[in-house]
Amino acid sequence: MKAYVFPGQGAQFSGMGLDLYEKSPEAQELFEKANKILGFNITDIMFEGSADDLKQTKVTQPAIFIHSVVLSKVLGDDFQPDMVAGHSLGEFSALVANGTLSFEDGLKLVYKRALAMQKACENQLSTMAAVLGLEDNVVEEVCASIDGVVVPANYNCPGQLVISGATEAVEKACEILKEKGAKRALLLPVGGAFHSPLMEPAREELAKAIEETTFNKPKCPIYQNVTTTSITEPEEIKKNLMAQLTAPVKWTQTMKQMLADGMESYTEVGPGKVLQGLLKKVDRKFPTVSASIE
Repeated sequence: MKAYVFPGQGAQFSGMGLDLYEKSPEAQELFEKANKILGFNITDIMFEGSADDLKQTKVTQPAIFIHSVVLSKVLGDDFQPDMVAGHSLGEFSALVANGTLSFEDGLKLVYKRALAMQKACENQLSTMAAVLGLEDNVVEEVCASIDGVVVPANYNCPGQLVISGATEAVEKACEILKEKGAKRALLLPVGGAFHSPLMEPAREELAKAIEETTFNKPKCPIYQNVTTTSITEPEEIKKNLMAQLTAPVKWTQTMKQMLADGMESYTEVGPGKVLQGLLKKVDRKFPTVSASIE
């Protein structure tokens, strides 16, 4: 079974998507459509912007989504997924790729999500930290023992878990996790506490927009961040997507589930190779590739 996976925030780079724009008229059309929907030329920032320009949440999220979806579209008949998944933001790209959402609706939701998250970040001093070299249960126990909001947010691969919450609580957790033997527990340069209860105002705002959007029957199952299992029912997909902003991204568990369900190939669609690296930590020998056009 062919799996196609879609990256999340952090995969952006200056010049992203320019090769697609130059090589494919179909890509060009989609990029221009995206500029119209957003009301500003995001292509200028993607193709020529600095790393700092691209780092703003309201730019990063639509830019990665557009790059991923356009690439999947220009693959044409070669793009035949049996299963899809996306890391956090990448879940929206995956839902366009398997036909659940239209490109237009997906982009509108992603932009709303980005603006809502940015707004939620401004409400309270909050952050995320990467914890390396500890068992998940140790990290979970430490987070649970701390006063203040700090929770496991991204189960990226065995031995790599990102925690998220109020800055003071995250810093305290990092101190204790180092004492417990973490190889590293370092704060990440992010706008705020994604995938934590502090994103509740953004979740409410996005849930309303999701509720008003048409979700079609997908062409193949999506393995969602919240459940880690194969989902094909539009209403269930909606519900899980609504929960995603305040729930952890269970990527390790998702990859294990896809392997258990018969995944035979793993193609990353979008900027970077982060997700290929994460799968190698689950199964070193499993073949992974990046999608590309000639």
